[in-house]
Amino acid sequence: MTPSEPDIVEALDSPFGGLGQPDADDGSARLPRAVVHGAGVARIATLPALLDDVTLCRPGAPEPPDLVLAWGRKPSAEAAARWASSRGLPVRYLEDGFLRSLGLGNEDPPLSVVVDDTGIYYDASTPSRLERLVKRAGTPADSARARAVSAQWRETRVSKYNHAREQGQALRPGDVLVADQTFGDASIRHGLADANSFQRMLVAALDEHPTARIVAKVHPDVIAGRKRGHFDRLTAGEAARVTLLATSAHPAGLLEQAGAVYTVTSQLGFEALLWGCPVRVFGMPFYAGWSLTADDLPAPSRRTPATLEALVNAALVRYPRYVHPETGLRCEVEDLLGWMGLQRRQQERFPPVVQAIGFSRWKKPIVRAFFGGSEVRFVRGPRHVPPLATVAVWGRRDVGDLPADTRVVRLEDGFLRSVGLGADLVRPMSWVMDSRSLYYDANRGSDLEHLLQTTLFDAQLLVRAGEIRQHILKLGLTKYNVGSTPWVRPAGTRPVVLVPGQVESDAALALGSPVVRTNLALLKAARALRPDAYLVYKPHPDVVAQLRRRGAHEDQANQHCDEIVIDAPIDALLRQVDEVHVMTSLAGFEALLRGRAVVVHGCPFYAGWGLTTDLQAMPRRDRRLTLDELVAAVLILYPTYVSRVTNRFTTPERTLAELAEWREREGPTRATWTRQAWRGLLRWGRSLTGGPR
Repeated sequence: MTPSEPDIVEALDSPFGGLGQPDADDGSARLPRAVVHGAGVARIATLPALLDDVTLCRPGAPEPPDLVLAWGRKPSAEAAARWASSRGLPVRYLEDGFLRSLGLGNEDPPLSVVVDDTGIYYDASTPSRLERLVKRAGTPADSARARAVSAQWRETRVSKYNHAREQGQALRPGDVLVADQTFGDASIRHGLADANSFQRMLVAALDEHPTARIVAKVHPDVIAGRKRGHFDRLTAGEAARVTLLATSAHPAGLLEQAGAVYTVTSQLGFEALLWGCPVRVFGMPFYAGWSLTADDLPAPSRRTPATLEALVNAALVRYPRYVHPETGLRCEVEDLLGWMGLQRRQQERFPPVVQAIGFSRWKKPIVRAFFGGSEVRFVRGPRHVPPLATVAVWGRRDVGDLPADTRVVRLEDGFLRSVGLGADLVRPMSWVMDSRSLYYDANRGSDLEHLLQTTLFDAQLLVRAGEIRQHILKLGLTKYNVGSTPWVRPAGTRPVVLVPGQVESDAALALGSPVVRTNLALLKAARALRPDAYLVYKPHPDVVAQLRRRGAHEDQANQHCDEIVIDAPIDALLRQVDEVHVMTSLAGFEALLRGRAVVVHGCPFYAGWGLTTDLQAMPRRDRRLTLDELVAAVLILYPTYVSRVTNRFTTPERTLAELAEWREREGPTRATWTRQAWRGLLRWGRSLTGGPR
C-alpha cells in the first residue's frame, strides 16, 4: 500500500525516532542499535523483520547500544529497565499485537508486535503510546480506513489467535457472553482489576439480563489444563443460569451471535466492539474509558471520549507492526488480515476429523497440510471408518463398502504443481479436493464441472483471473516446469502442430478419452486432420524420465510426425506452435492460456465450453464460457494451494511467485536428475538380488 500523509507523519514520530546516530564515515544516519534483553525474546523468529528499523544486538556486543528492548511487564522487563537505567539508555516495550498469529503463542511466533516508548497498552496505571494515538486527530481517510479494517476483520472472521474452529451452536442469538481469563494474568492486575472483578462481572451479567442465557467462555489455557480460571466454583444459583463454554470455540462465531459481552480486561471486549456488540467492562483495558463501553471503573483522566474509528485506527493500523508470513517482510494490517482470512476459510471446509485411506508414508504429511484445520486419521480400510465420516482417498481408488452417509473427498495434483514431476516424489504446491468425482472423469460431473456450469463470475474475480493468466505467461510456468533444452520453430510456411503425449495407463485416458486412447492413435488422428502441418510430438515427461512406461507402439511415433522433442519446456513449445492436438492432456489448457488453437480428441475438463474444437460430444456441458471464466474456476476456485515457505494455505498468485523462485533457485534439472540417479542405483541393486525392477 502507498502510505498516506498521516502515515508519513507517524513514521517521523516512530518509537525509535531520534535514536539513530550519524555514521562516522559519511555522516548518514544509521539504524539505532537495540539490545534485546531476555533469551526468550531474542529467540522470537519474526522479531528481526518486525523491528527492521533497528539493529538488534545482545548485551555485551562490542558496539554501544542506543536503547533497550523489554517485553511488556514481565519480571525480565523490570531487569531490563534496571540494566538500561544503569547505563543511561532509554527502554522500548514490546508486546504481541492484537492480530497475533494462526496458532497459539507456544506454537507460532508473533506476526505482529507493538513497540511502546511510553508504557504498554494493558497497563492502565501509566500512559501508553496507544493512548496517544487514539487521541491524535485523524483525517477522514483515517476513519474510512478504520471502518474498512473493521469490516475486513468481520469478513475474514479472525481473532488474536486463529487456531480454533467455529462452533455454530455454542451461542444463540441474544445470549450474553462472559469472558473468563487465566488466574494471575498480568493484564488483570495492570488493568486495575483482581479476582473479585470476575465475581462482580458475573453477578452483574445475571442481574442485568434476568431472562437471557449467560455463557461463560473458559480461557483456552484453562481448557488445556495449563492454568486455572475464575469460574470453577459457581454457586447453585449461578450454575442454574450459567453455561460454561469449555471448548476452544473461535470468537468470531460467538461474537456474531452475542447480545452483549462482559469482560474484565480480555481482548474479547475489543473484538466485540468490532462486531458491534455492547460491551460491559470491569477492569480498565486499552479499549475502555473512551465512552465506547459501559465501564465499572472510572476512566483515567487522560482518557476522554473517542470514536470507535479512532480506537481501531490506533489499535490495528498505527500501533502494531505486522510481518507477512510468506514474504518475511513488514506489511500492512490489511495484508495480514487477507492471509489470516484465507487460513480461516480453508480450515473450516472439512469436519474436525477426516479419515484417510491408502496413503504412502511420504504423502501423509502432505495430506495433513492440505487438510489443515482438521485432524487426519490414517486408517487401514473401510471397516475402520465410523458412520457419517469424511474420507480422503487418492484419485479413483476403490474404497470398498463404506458406512452410509460417508463423504468421500478425492485428491489429485493441481494444475500448478511443482518444479519437478509428481512421480519423482517432488512435493506439490497444489491439489484438488473433489467431493463429487474428479476433473478428469468425463463419465460423471466433478466439483470443477459444477463450478464451470453454475458459477456467476463477478467482475472482480474475472479481473483477478486475467491477471493470473497474464502472470503465468510472463513467468512461463506450467504444471511441472521441467525441461531445459531450447526449441526453435522450423523455418517455412507450414503450420506447426504440437501433439503432447500422455501416460497411457493414467485414469485420465480411461475415463476421459472414449475413442482415441493411445499416443500413436492421437498422432495418426492429428496427421489425418492436418496432413499439411509440421507435426511435433512431445512424449510425457514421466515417460522420458523412465518413471512410467512408454505407450503401446510409441516407438513408432517418428513414422507419424516430423519431429520428436524430448526435453524442451512445454511453455517454449506452446508459444511457437499454431495448434495443439490432445486427448485429455493439461497441455491443452496451457495452450488456451497462451492463445493457441486446441483440437480435443477426448473429453478433458476444459473442453465443451466453446473454447476448443471438440471431436467428442459432451452434452452435460451446455454453457459457453470466456477464457477468464475458465481460468477463474480452474486456477482460483477449484484447487487448494499450500505454500512451500509456511506449509499453510496460500493463493494462486503466491504459488506462481514461489514456483518462479523455486525454478530460478534449483532449476528443473536438479529437481529431477538427482532422484533419477537414486532410482538407477535402486534398479541396479534389485538386479543383483533378483528383485523386481
